[in-house]
Amino acid sequence: MSTLSTVDESALPAARTNDDFGGKSGGRAFCDQAARVVMWVAFVVALIPLVWILGATLLKGGHMLLDIDWWTKSQSGITARREGGGAVHAIQGTLIQALVTALISVPIGVLTAVYLVEYGRGRLAKAVSFMVDILTGIPSIVAALFIYAMWVTTFGLQRLPIAVCLALTMLMIPTVVRSTEEMLKLVPNELREASYALGVPKWKTILRIVIPTSFSGIITGILLGLARVMGETAPLIILGPYTAVIATNLFDGLMPTLPTMIYQNYTENLQPAIDRTWGAALTLILIIFVLNIAGRLIGRFSKVKN
Repeated sequence: MSTLSTVDESALPAARTNDDFGGKSGGRAFCDQAARVVMWVAFVVALIPLVWILGATLLKGGHMLLDIDWWTKSQSGITARREGGGAVHAIQGTLIQALVTALISVPIGVLTAVYLVEYGRGRLAKAVSFMVDILTGIPSIVAALFIYAMWVTTFGLQRLPIAVCLALTMLMIPTVVRSTEEMLKLVPNELREASYALGVPKWKTILRIVIPTSFSGIITGILLGLARVMGETAPLIILGPYTAVIATNLFDGLMPTLPTMIYQNYTENLQPAIDRTWGAALTLILIIFVLNIAGRLIGRFSKVKN
């Protein structure tokens, strides 16, 4: 008959506490909670100006957007003291200039980023990267004055909307280059190496693997660039002053935009004009918001499926 042996409990190792297994001590828990509070406070402080701006713009300009004339009529024949009219001329001008600017900037910016990430080596790549850094820090008025000096002073041409697009292109290209470059760097090298191992040429790997994988990020960068140039005012004032009528020809006369409409009506300092200022500002915010939503949808449905 077997007997159960007793175990000396004093010989067993002492029970480990939470601290031995990496649990939080009192001091670490306090630091963690303090960091959490600081982050939330910083978030709220950063959110206050955004909510304030959006709220003020909505309260002061929302009633303008509820009028059907705002979306169907221009300001032709409307004086600063007279209420009425719309912003269709400025909306069309803003969208046309943004589209043309994007058509010029996006191919140049994306191809430059592809070169820097996939091919760029040596002094040429460093020079290109350095020039992109310089363009990133150039103020909008400097870009406008450069195009004015080249377009008007040197070549003797008139101030035209296409010159505005050239100035905006200088501002959009560095944003597209840097954002696209960062997205391309996030693509795992294993994907490239697997493609090369199957005998796929480098250019086809970039076209079929690298760019589709980072497409959503590239779209986000393009929209950031568009959001910047659509809100610029200095190039528009210098190269394309405001007009109150509908104008869609980039190579003839002036072309109205929402930023110049805001500037023009604000300088009038009369209540009807001030109302149009807030309405144009809210319209510009809504356009940029719609573009961002569209970009997110495009990026979501264009991701490479596993």
